[in-house]
Amino acid sequence: MKSLIVVVLFLAVIFAGALSTWSADALISNMAPDFTLRDMQGKEVALSSFKGKAVLLNFWASWCPTCTAEMPAMNKLHKDHIGKGMVVVAVSTDKSQTALSNYLARNQFDFIVLKDADSKAARQFKVFSIPMTFLLDKNGVIVKKYIGEEDWDSEEIKKDLRKALN
Repeated sequence: MKSLIVVVLFLAVIFAGALSTWSADALISNMAPDFTLRDMQGKEVALSSFKGKAVLLNFWASWCPTCTAEMPAMNKLHKDHIGKGMVVVAVSTDKSQTALSNYLARNQFDFIVLKDADSKAARQFKVFSIPMTFLLDKNGVIVKKYIGEEDWDSEEIKKDLRKALN
């Protein structure tokens, strides 16, 4: 019985270590992994092309209610900060191009929407649920991670943005 407990504890410690390495938290304070995806017009866009600007990088899908609920506030945030050196980049993990196109036809947004149907970029960022959003500073360093729907007009978010813009 004691040996079984020791084995279980050993496996728990190893699993916890592996999970923390895999976790998106491991990316904080590191350079964001670069990727290139296509926008809705088919143009290739690299994350690194935004160097010099703070980036709010949002992973979402059109079928996700919490994702779509925060989109209008995210659009307002983008409009309010585009001239201040920040952009919003929304990476859709939709598998269906039709569903994504239909959603965007019904909802006009000013920020960039990129398609990640195979979740390649999402895997690079260790996205395990959506919406998941990363705030990158002007140098491309990840300074904050947000899991779930956020109030993009909150004082905490504004403080985070000021930090990323400086």
